[in-house]
Amino acid sequence: MEKCLRDQGITGPPYQLLYGNTKEILMSMKKEQAKPMEISHHTLSRILPFDHQAVEDYGKSFVSWYGPTPRVNIMDPEVIRDILSDKFGHFGKVQNPFAKVTMQGLFTYEGEKWVKHRRIINPAFHQEKLKMMLPAFTTSCMEVINKWQKLVSEGSFELDVWSDIQNLSADVISRTAFGSSYEEGRRIFQLQTEQAKLIMQLAISIYTYIPGFWFLPTKTNKRIKEIYREVRTLLREIIKKRERGMRFGKTNNADLLGILMESNLKEIENGGSDKNVGMSIDEVIEECKLFYFAGQETTSSLLVWTMIVLSMHPEWQQKAREEVMQVIGKRTPDFEDLNQLKIVTMIIYEVLRLYPPVAAVIRATHKKTNVGKVALPPGVQISLPILFVNHDSTFWGEDVEHFNPERFSGGISKATKNQVSFFPFGWGPRICIGQTFSMIEAKMAVAMILQNFSFKLSATYQHAPYTIITLQPQHGAQLILRKL
Repeated sequence: MEKCLRDQGITGPPYQLLYGNTKEILMSMKKEQAKPMEISHHTLSRILPFDHQAVEDYGKSFVSWYGPTPRVNIMDPEVIRDILSDKFGHFGKVQNPFAKVTMQGLFTYEGEKWVKHRRIINPAFHQEKLKMMLPAFTTSCMEVINKWQKLVSEGSFELDVWSDIQNLSADVISRTAFGSSYEEGRRIFQLQTEQAKLIMQLAISIYTYIPGFWFLPTKTNKRIKEIYREVRTLLREIIKKRERGMRFGKTNNADLLGILMESNLKEIENGGSDKNVGMSIDEVIEECKLFYFAGQETTSSLLVWTMIVLSMHPEWQQKAREEVMQVIGKRTPDFEDLNQLKIVTMIIYEVLRLYPPVAAVIRATHKKTNVGKVALPPGVQISLPILFVNHDSTFWGEDVEHFNPERFSGGISKATKNQVSFFPFGWGPRICIGQTFSMIEAKMAVAMILQNFSFKLSATYQHAPYTIITLQPQHGAQLILRKL
């Protein structure tokens, strides 16, 4: 495999027996995470130090080894477009050993199963349905704002906002997905957060690539499986309760679960005697887990980095606040208000460029496949590094490391010159189904925070972006809030 790639000009750090490059990857990450960095947006060498050095040494297209599996780095927007559009089904999702007990559902399915699930879930994310969820967004945001107002009753107050932002996005998911408050959904949120940390620890461990390691009764492996069982039990009870309500004519079509179950029921009824139509209760459970995980993790990452970045750049914080006050004033934002927030939207896009929640999209070849000018054999993983493409001056200009929301003043197409060089939610047919949901939540939260507070970095803040599934502040987000 190494010779096949080298003969076509793709080189990289040499493969080490059994472990590949995982020891080096792990050591470089531990070294960087041992200390914070200077306050700047030049973050590549801290977040993905091994890959950053590989680009320096071998160029943008290089191969690294995750155990015995090669992973080829691709940064050409035209090739990225071909891979993500995947018209011929040459590229599949990478199935990691933890998939069965962590995150399945729409995110991992392929072929006809993916088509079926996407069709059933789509109605939940239509614009009219999302409008119905705005009160849940508002309620969740107000709870956090009321808490902060009590803390900042006079003058200013230093607060690590990270945990509150995580709770906010978990609350939004609990309310919009299950019609319950965060308090009722807290256990699921806590369990999946714990599981994400354990999975990340294993993902960067050299032992993960030992065949059969996943089946060993280690403390971590056992805990991951315990969490899997408990989350399924909790979700099964929520779904069963909803099913009982539906049988007695009590429907709730204002939340994601209700819309999903109604859509699934229609699918089954229209399928007649075909047993393969619709979703089983186990599949509904997996989609609910995905709602919780993807919706909470990605949006909380986006929101915390937006607050941190606006603290670094008070001039943009002021511009955004002036826009919010002009468009909305002090009243609660509605759907049309959020669509008019051009500066806030530009800021969110620029934060997504500099601090994307997910660092890379990974695909795998099922058979011999041409990728650009290279023929890849089956079994090769392909990394489309969102973070690196977003920080590439070839696509973004010499000010690539500067926070400049103006670059999005004409929209994404103009900013990228119609290239696939900005894809924080993915791209093509498998683009994130919750993209609009996440953007509405982010704009709602940012607008309501700007209405009530100004904020700046505390002297205790340490700039330390790192990845636990999503991009997070390693030491929290200590800000000084001032009530307006």
